[in-house]
Amino acid sequence: MIIQDTIRLWREEKKAIILAHYYTKPEVQDIADKVGDSLALARYARDTTARVILFAGVHFMAETAKILNPEKKVLVPDLQAGCSLADSCPVDAFARFIKQHPRHKVISYINCSAEVKALSDIIVTSGNALQIVQSLPQEQPIIFAPDRNLGAYINHVTGRQMLLWDGACHVHDQLTAEQVFALKQEYPKAMVIAHPECQGSVLALANFIGSTAAMLNFVKNNPHEEYIVATETGILHEFQKQNPTKQFHVVNNAKSCQCNDCEYMKLNTLEKILNALKNEQPEILLTPDLIRQAAIPLNRMLKN
Repeated sequence: MIIQDTIRLWREEKKAIILAHYYTKPEVQDIADKVGDSLALARYARDTTARVILFAGVHFMAETAKILNPEKKVLVPDLQAGCSLADSCPVDAFARFIKQHPRHKVISYINCSAEVKALSDIIVTSGNALQIVQSLPQEQPIIFAPDRNLGAYINHVTGRQMLLWDGACHVHDQLTAEQVFALKQEYPKAMVIAHPECQGSVLALANFIGSTAAMLNFVKNNPHEEYIVATETGILHEFQKQNPTKQFHVVNNAKSCQCNDCEYMKLNTLEKILNALKNEQPEILLTPDLIRQAAIPLNRMLKN
């Protein structure tokens, strides 16, 4: 019996649902019940009736699922699958930063720890951050954390002056305008699509800027046949499934000149998924108080 069939048997036995992010390996996406970006996966986690949620993504995503489903068991294939962006915002330093700016409303990108969520007024994703910021009065001072690039992009679009925490995603922040220029020279007919976690110099070259789901939707509905993609390489699997005749060129990792992979996302494997289902470990555990506090800003986002 192949491992995928064994996973399906254990999934049924455990009354589990498998959620996977677009940045995981293709075989992990293919075994999942639901594949999505952070916003879609948060909604799937909130609405599921499964007894067990196995989250193939990174740690903060599984924490989000636990916050939204405190009575359910939430598993991860690998506890080491963290997030450089979440790690760039330590909760103690962030708490001090907030105290220095008491009039500011705190908006935190979902790519942060449960503890940082608990300090926030509203949680956002790249798919709804612009809409949520625009819904607040222009005169309302805002702290935006932890991604400075996403915050700077929103400031640019809205004309606001949100106070930005100095964090970044190592996958997106290392992409450069020079790399995009080089690909544009090589593929002059290609459109550039970029995730707003990229630096402003990269976004300035993009024909379309949006979340993972927004980029997928844009390409699906656009007649153009060739794209330069400034985000994590895992998205290529879904791009090619939805658009088999189109061509995609991912902007490479500036440090290694290799595929722009998130090593944390790639820690999720079929073998680890199978072991997690069998043993119901590793499990995400959060205190009831932390869950209650973090659920408030999360649910404010999900009501939008």
